[in-house]
Amino acid sequence: MSSSSYRARLESLPSYYSAPAGGYAPLPAAQPSAAEVSAGPVLDTSGRAAAAQVLGTGDGNVARHPDSMWLSTERPVRAHPAARSGTPRERLAGRTAPSQPEGQQKDGGRGVAASPSAERRWHAGRHVRPAAAGATPSTPVSPEPASVRQPVSIPLSASPRQGVAPGMTPDASGYGFVAAAAPDLTSPYSPLPTQHRPAEGPGDSRSSVLSPPAAPQSAPGETHSATTLVPSGQAPGGGAGSITEASGAADAGQSLHGGDDASRLPDGVPADGFYQDVDVAIVMESTYPYLKGGVSAVVHDIITGNPELTFGIIHITWDSHAPSRDLYGMPGNVAWVRVLYLSMEEHQQDFLRARPRDLRMSRRQRRTLSARLVDSLIALASEGRTEPLWEIITEGLGGGSRRYPVWAILGTQEFMEVYRERMPDLDMPMSEVFWCLRDFFSLAYAVLSESMPRAAVYHAHTTGYAALLSVNAAKEHGTSFLLTEHNLYVRDTVNTLLDRRLDYDITLNDYRTFDVTGRQRMWMAWWLEMGRLCYPYAYATTYLYPRAITEATELGGDASKAVVIPNGIVTSEFDASYAARMRAVQAIRQEGADNHLWKLVYIARVVPIKGLVDMIESVRTMVDRGLRIHLDVCGPTEHHPSYYEKCLNRIVELGLESVITIRGTIKVRQHLPDFDLFVLPSYNEGLPVVSLETMGAGIPTVSTDVGAVRSVVADEIVAEDGTVWGPCGTIIEPGDPVLMADKVQEIIQDVDLYQQLCLAARGRVEAAYNLDKVNAAYNRVYRQGGAGRTGRKGARA
Repeated sequence: MSSSSYRARLESLPSYYSAPAGGYAPLPAAQPSAAEVSAGPVLDTSGRAAAAQVLGTGDGNVARHPDSMWLSTERPVRAHPAARSGTPRERLAGRTAPSQPEGQQKDGGRGVAASPSAERRWHAGRHVRPAAAGATPSTPVSPEPASVRQPVSIPLSASPRQGVAPGMTPDASGYGFVAAAAPDLTSPYSPLPTQHRPAEGPGDSRSSVLSPPAAPQSAPGETHSATTLVPSGQAPGGGAGSITEASGAADAGQSLHGGDDASRLPDGVPADGFYQDVDVAIVMESTYPYLKGGVSAVVHDIITGNPELTFGIIHITWDSHAPSRDLYGMPGNVAWVRVLYLSMEEHQQDFLRARPRDLRMSRRQRRTLSARLVDSLIALASEGRTEPLWEIITEGLGGGSRRYPVWAILGTQEFMEVYRERMPDLDMPMSEVFWCLRDFFSLAYAVLSESMPRAAVYHAHTTGYAALLSVNAAKEHGTSFLLTEHNLYVRDTVNTLLDRRLDYDITLNDYRTFDVTGRQRMWMAWWLEMGRLCYPYAYATTYLYPRAITEATELGGDASKAVVIPNGIVTSEFDASYAARMRAVQAIRQEGADNHLWKLVYIARVVPIKGLVDMIESVRTMVDRGLRIHLDVCGPTEHHPSYYEKCLNRIVELGLESVITIRGTIKVRQHLPDFDLFVLPSYNEGLPVVSLETMGAGIPTVSTDVGAVRSVVADEIVAEDGTVWGPCGTIIEPGDPVLMADKVQEIIQDVDLYQQLCLAARGRVEAAYNLDKVNAAYNRVYRQGGAGRTGRKGARA
């Protein structure tokens, strides 16, 4: 059998295994039944017509097989349960919630993928509606009359659109992507010949580099979103800002998808295509400057706190429908933003155009390349050796060094033969292997196929795609790679893939030992080994707290290069709130702890990993014990509508409408004097800035033991003057509502203890979390990598 016919045979196999985003939705447990399979014309990876088995139904609609991984961009709109009139929710929230489909956010008509945790199974079975024969993605397809009842064919090569890229949803780890309709395949970021010219200095270049005007900078201490639910008689709060990761993605009434001008470049992208050399290129996945959140706020602080350095932003997102408006008002030392898209639909014309003949190799040479590729993967997985795989990436993927399209080897008989010989125990059909590997190469192509603007330091704020791009760019330009772990991205991604709690540990060997499907095993290996592929090339890796170093070492991190740089705040901004808290303590003492109405506050997004349902159960326990408490819930409610609905239902079921107030997104800093105790029942955190800000206001904390919270709240801190600060609250294990109630009760029944915790909260944040010191630490690390010596050069993209 010839290589081309072998490849055609592979590409004609069912593609319900394929998911270009890779593994975030539940993986297929079984193939569709015979009744659900029909034949139809499809396209192979070159765009040629071919015959294949495809999913279809008899009513002109796309099949919705329960084991499918595909996510439709044309879901039927269902009324949100909270929108039904005459329910107790109206008494709780003061008005009905907006009607919107479950799992989507009301955002410019395009849905935001729901959380990948408890409610993720809602996505299973949502397929992409295929284009009609001869239609392009931008051509509307006329609906089939109901009477025709013809099966719908799904092109196998144009991989079904997945609404979420794995590991990067905002509600899982702070890195999110927006599901949208199929875009025009013509990308504004197609590579152009590189040309150099003198660049303007950092002080006068911004007006010529940044095409759209920057958005007004938001005031600190505000949350924002498109929807606010408040009790009857209260005005909804609004604004834009970030006291916490709970910040939303869009201001009310503002479209982040280009508004009426769909052709407008994303904010910060140079209109003339010229990218000057910079000191630091911040590389992030779907966050700053287009989405609000804790990580985005930290990055904004780093940039504004180092005004003598020039910055570029490399923003990796899912597709061209993702948010693209500057929500922070990027400062003048940001020279440019470069946007890259992971979705295959943004680069499929280039990626799928490659054929085995483009390798310009004989059959023997193709087998040699296949053996090199498979052996390099084995060397990484078995021995931790990264050089063989990076050699192939440089030769066959890197935009500035590519000599041949290495991904074209996947469809050859030689590669499949070698793969079967080298990995006989993979326990996967070759069709699944083919589609998984093609997905991997498509995602790698998205971030490696173009040459990046030159920076002295490429600062990735996650492992995964950001680190992969950063290492490759640093290798291409002979510069440096710096990694910051705000949270353990690999751990969070793998746990989300497996639908596990995000606080569970993950190690490098788990993909070998876990009882999972073959496809799950391959995606676990992809994430784990991609981290190990990048860790060794960082000249330093910064962590938010010491314990993260140990955890990262289990994933391939190098402890000898670790630097702890926490988040920070300007404590003087909370002086008024702290003074108010000291007065409140005296008022509570005079009133008596048992007579005081203790005001608890939850400040976070209403999504599963933040644990609001647990907190509701804790409130019920405290009310049953006769405690005088009230809980305010502050933060966006639209990120995960079905979970928000679950919370509302539980409040009503327990009769807690008068005890819990859903405030939605408000200007939290203005209300800090109103709150007595900050509660954080989360399952996943890095170092939440909101914890620091409530501490700056002198508010004690009861929190779960996740991320850096223990070091922030409980571990002993010694100030520069020798003062020793003890805990400013209590830490508990996640998922224990009764224990949360116990610890809250201990604090609010003892005014002396409460006052001691208030004083410690302020003292701890002053001693260890000063923003000026944080920014100075990043400045030293940047200069260690070569920043501050940038020449006046640049390039076109």
